[in-house]
Amino acid sequence: MPPYVITASLSQLDELAKKILEIHSNHRFFCLNGEMGSGKTTLIKALCKCLGVQNITSSPTFAIVNEYWTLKMEPVYHFDFYRIERPEEAIAIGFFEYLESGNYCFVEWSEKIEEILDEERVQITIEQMDEQIRKYIF
Repeated sequence: MPPYVITASLSQLDELAKKILEIHSNHRFFCLNGEMGSGKTTLIKALCKCLGVQNITSSPTFAIVNEYWTLKMEPVYHFDFYRIERPEEAIAIGFFEYLESGNYCFVEWSEKIEEILDEERVQITIEQMDEQIRKYIF
């Protein structure tokens, strides 16, 4: 069974995000999967906060990618592939160029592009246990 962390409240999410970034300090590519409403965007918001992103983070469902900026003026990219039909759509928006930038890239619904992913990444699956408790599987 893969390692996992269970959090019981949103107040623990900032600490979890900090630990994820510390443990995976040499990674910049993070894929988050889970059912609709499981907390993918919420975890990405916490990760961005830990990175020093000041602007408001939100799911880029319609735009596919949002760009945020840290206090150090470094971009952070947040992808949401929920609405794409084929992995080629990700390629068409320059997805690989974003990955090659060396900046943080957080991807929701990465299972939609799994067949084109060969990059080393941190894979996080979120399972909603109940209204407050989530299981994070790494």
